[in-house]
Amino acid sequence: MKKKPLVVVTRRLPDVIETRMRELFDARLNVDDTPMTTQQLVEAVRTADVLVPTITDRIDAALLAQAGENLKLIANFGNGFDHIDVETALSRGITVTNTPGVLTQDTADMTMALLLAVARRVPEGARTMVEGDWPGWSPTWMLGRRITGKRLGIVGMGRIGQAVARRAKAFGLSIHYHNRRRVSPAIEEELEATYWDSLDQMLARMDIVSIHCPHTPATYHLLSARRLKLMKREAVLINTARGEIVDEVALARMLEAGDLAGAGLDVFEHEPSINPRLLKLARQNRVVLLPHMGSATIEGRIDMGEKVIVNIKTFFDGHRPPDRVLPSML
Repeated sequence: MKKKPLVVVTRRLPDVIETRMRELFDARLNVDDTPMTTQQLVEAVRTADVLVPTITDRIDAALLAQAGENLKLIANFGNGFDHIDVETALSRGITVTNTPGVLTQDTADMTMALLLAVARRVPEGARTMVEGDWPGWSPTWMLGRRITGKRLGIVGMGRIGQAVARRAKAFGLSIHYHNRRRVSPAIEEELEATYWDSLDQMLARMDIVSIHCPHTPATYHLLSARRLKLMKREAVLINTARGEIVDEVALARMLEAGDLAGAGLDVFEHEPSINPRLLKLARQNRVVLLPHMGSATIEGRIDMGEKVIVNIKTFFDGHRPPDRVLPSML
């Protein structure tokens, strides 16, 4: 029998995925789902043929320098790969793959959920009911903002950005976007979308700004203190992409001062640590915070796992895996 590749999985995955991995590979699973320590990751890269990390694992140059000769594939369980030093991996002959496309609809759904939650004060209303503070219906109590007719500015018009635009258009929002490259005329026509080559100019005119670009060195603090100040006082910021794209300190300062109407955040700059100022603002019902759950659906996690399996199986069958991370993507 052909020897099965040794696959080390750093976090607990859906049962159906772990079972299939055990059938196909010599899979070492993380049964208790405790994040691996640095030393455990070192041991994994020294011994494994394949490492299956997640966003909670930092696969940097120092770790990869200790990789054994057998490590040939890092099959990331996730779409984003900013936690992996891809250039170092490739220079050491290690292929990196990810799981693109399967989280698009789930993340777009959560973006709309956050947008509505902020505009209509949903968490605040729910908390009032649980705490027994509801005084009864009143014409002027718990008033939010209508989203129909508002301008939505999308930063990053890839798969997720376009999925958000389709949902937002159905809610009656006017679609605007900034992207490295302008999308095709057909997509612009379908979405009735207005393109802005200047992010600064778009930010200054939007009622809602939603972030959907990847985290790269070029997008770190893309929404800097200067750019956040361009936004209207009554505007709202939504982020379901990566926390590092927004200057969180500047955002908190603007929310505290009333220079922004609100924000909905599912991602944070120093996860799992949350800026105490943001937590205080959440308690004051001035920002909505979620625990990075934009992609957290049963179907999405299974789809991710299936992509990981296909990438590993294809690689060890001697073919090019379908979801390689290439230098041009960095």
